[in-house]
Amino acid sequence: MGRPLALEDVYSLQLPGEPTISPDGRCVVTVLRTTDAAADTDRHALWWVRATGDGWGAPAPLTRGTADTSPAFSPGGDRIAFLRRGDGPPQLHLLPVDGGEAEQLTDLPAGAGAPVWSPDGERIAFPAPVRPADADEHAPISTTRLGHKADGSGLLRGVRQHLHVLELATGEVRQLTSGDWHAGRPAWSPDGTRLAFAAATDPDADLTHRTPAHVVDVAGGPPRRVGDGLGLAGPMVWTADGRALLVAGQPTVSVDHTGLLVQPLDDVPAERDLAAPLDRNVMPGGPGYPGGLPQLTRDGAEVVFCVRDRGCSHAYATAVDGSAPPRPVLTGADVVVSGLSVAGAADVAAVVLADPGTYGEVGVVDLHSGAVTRLTTHTATALPDVELVVPQPRTSTVHDGTKVHGWLLVDPATEGPAPLLVDVHGGPHNAWSPAADAAHPHHQALVAAGWAVLLVNPRGSDGYGRAFLTSAVGGWGTADERDVLDPVDQLVAEGVADPARLVLTGYSYGGFMTCWLTGRTDRFAAAIAGGVVADLTSMSGTSDAGEVLALEYGDAVTDPEAVRAHSPITNVHLVRTPTLVLQGGADERCPVGQAEQWFTALRSQRVPTELVLFPGGSHLFILDGRPSHRVGYSRRLIDWAQRHGAGHPVPADEPVSVPGGLFALRPPGTQERTAVTSAQLSDGSMHAGGRADPRKG
Repeated sequence: MGRPLALEDVYSLQLPGEPTISPDGRCVVTVLRTTDAAADTDRHALWWVRATGDGWGAPAPLTRGTADTSPAFSPGGDRIAFLRRGDGPPQLHLLPVDGGEAEQLTDLPAGAGAPVWSPDGERIAFPAPVRPADADEHAPISTTRLGHKADGSGLLRGVRQHLHVLELATGEVRQLTSGDWHAGRPAWSPDGTRLAFAAATDPDADLTHRTPAHVVDVAGGPPRRVGDGLGLAGPMVWTADGRALLVAGQPTVSVDHTGLLVQPLDDVPAERDLAAPLDRNVMPGGPGYPGGLPQLTRDGAEVVFCVRDRGCSHAYATAVDGSAPPRPVLTGADVVVSGLSVAGAADVAAVVLADPGTYGEVGVVDLHSGAVTRLTTHTATALPDVELVVPQPRTSTVHDGTKVHGWLLVDPATEGPAPLLVDVHGGPHNAWSPAADAAHPHHQALVAAGWAVLLVNPRGSDGYGRAFLTSAVGGWGTADERDVLDPVDQLVAEGVADPARLVLTGYSYGGFMTCWLTGRTDRFAAAIAGGVVADLTSMSGTSDAGEVLALEYGDAVTDPEAVRAHSPITNVHLVRTPTLVLQGGADERCPVGQAEQWFTALRSQRVPTELVLFPGGSHLFILDGRPSHRVGYSRRLIDWAQRHGAGHPVPADEPVSVPGGLFALRPPGTQERTAVTSAQLSDGSMHAGGRADPRKG
């Protein structure tokens, strides 16, 4: 019987990522992230595991750098290219597998991006930021298009990401693309003469958001658009015959699943979506969104890719020619695949796997049988005496009959109704999974203190089909509020949750829902809103993704009243819930003004509130910010929940046991607490703003 997780254990975690496997499938290199608590920073070094005569050896460090990332095996398996950050920006380095020191290959002013080897192993393509020739950090910033800033980078000052090619024989670096746009990750053609990539090159792409695939000759020349130019392209890979691209993307710009599109090399729409039979979202991977890049098997007949299903990211393979439906490679109700590397000359792939008992371990999976060999024990090594509470799957039937899936964390030894933390995920198209979660250690810590924690995946969450994913578009707050509240109702009715000790929290879209719900009901004793979205109108004009997010909730310029009706700030005068606001000080996705607006409105009404800004923190600081900030976020959340959520009386006019549920909801924009029936909420007979919709009987 081990001890529960403590917040300070975050400093001990060993988190693997970015796996790359040698062509013969007998060596795996990953990036291992650890923490230097004294320096208040994370360290990233390359580790490797090699096959032996009777199995696999022990994992061992491969490099001694403190910021080594993006490893990639050469086609011959004898060298590893990677990025190393020293005193300046990251630069490409090369390491011989049979021993020796890493050699620096680039010295670009703004650094280099992740390396991609040419098929013959003689060149490396990579994206890299390019600064204007006359760059002056003190000069005024002028722009005629959207996109002048980016979360994590701040003001771009004309910097654009473009493709480069390094000739290993000579050390020469050539820039292949240029222009007022950004080039995505490159993919080599099988003959090594062309690179494919995604780019929004149209003059009005900042408004249309169209980002089609392009192809450029490695010898030089302008890039050529591939396809009809109407969609969104992400990472891609060439088919083995070089006649088409397999693109993780969408045929049109909309809120929808990312598919795996077969795109011919001419001006025609994609032929088909290879992932369509699954009705699941293709996950190429990214911060907070686990998955892996689509890659061909060694014979080129199949492509291996990741999708999300019921909160978990899984690996599938499907025939490139569409002759067979996708088949599972690595799935499971509690398995999350994060990172994928397919061997070039063997029928195996390297993955990083997380589950309820581990934060991530390196494994090798047989692409035919699905058998997995786990190669590391990083979680057990880092936390040898910790026993994590296993989330229990839970499905609730809400007011309109919709099934809402999620997880409940509670210590089996907890007796009687417990205080409950309800945590709403971000996105809104992300999803909770049951895997151990390094970004939310407060879940485990609160359970150890006798709390229950509810993680629900409401409408809009990923992993439940296209209809579910898109069901909250145009209905932020109104479409999904009961998906959060009704499951709480059920936990109270079952005696699991104490109705007087309910606390609400969430980050990003979850921060939006925290603000929205506290303006709709007083049932929560306390709230903690992180990465706040309070005012959709100002969000549209100040977020680095505001114009894209308008696809979710409407155009604040042409339909301001509709957008205002879904903005939490519209109902802030009704909020009485003590609220802690946690915000990255350099957040450009959900700008700090959103948090300040909410905090100021609460303070002006003398609602107990506190604003905490984490200096330099981007929107993703809870994932990759300073370790002290990540721990501090959880510590402050726990303190606020325990101080303000310990004994909230149930108002006399909101009885615990009522047919309509525990929560009496205020129609948006009203001055008094008016009970809205479940039927009104579900059939749309209450128009945004609390007015009856004349279109509904």
